[in-house]
Amino acid sequence: MDDEEEEEKTKTPSSLPVDKHLFEARNVLITGTITQELARDVTARLLALSHVSKEPINVIVCSPGGHVESGDMIHDMIRFVSAPVRMIGVGWVASAGALIYISVPKERRFCLPNTRFLLHQPSGGAGGPATDIEIQAREIIKMRDRLNGMFSVATGQTLQKVEKDTDRDYWMGPEEAIAYGLVNKVINNVADLA
Repeated sequence: MDDEEEEEKTKTPSSLPVDKHLFEARNVLITGTITQELARDVTARLLALSHVSKEPINVIVCSPGGHVESGDMIHDMIRFVSAPVRMIGVGWVASAGALIYISVPKERRFCLPNTRFLLHQPSGGAGGPATDIEIQAREIIKMRDRLNGMFSVATGQTLQKVEKDTDRDYWMGPEEAIAYGLVNKVINNVADLA
């Protein structure tokens, strides 16, 4: 049995029509912790939607963050597909969720009125021999520097400001996120995307 057959078996009968309607509406949900499994699912949906049509795809993000490399996978795939993607933040968009959020140009970044954003430096659970911990620490520092550079480019903030802001948890509401350059516009309904 392949992965797709196994996935179909785990879906409840009520979720199948929802998935069908989401696909037809060209909506992709990214909710919860960013994992490799979620990245695989989102990537498959993006590729399928882009294959079917070049009409815009709406990606709705509500995430506390998670595995950075899985966030990288989704970020890069959003940039890779030929259909334009509109990003809509809801609830909270934090950490690796924010990395995904900045994968589109600023003019295609939206949020609903009660969305909160969180930027911070990556953390890791280093363990093992001292030499392995040292290697892991170097990799976390490289990841932090890369992410800070990406957020600097995406927001228009200086690298020094992003580095200072992400040294600790940096929370923003919608208006603060607009002023920061993270969000283009607060929307209240689907019609506001037009």
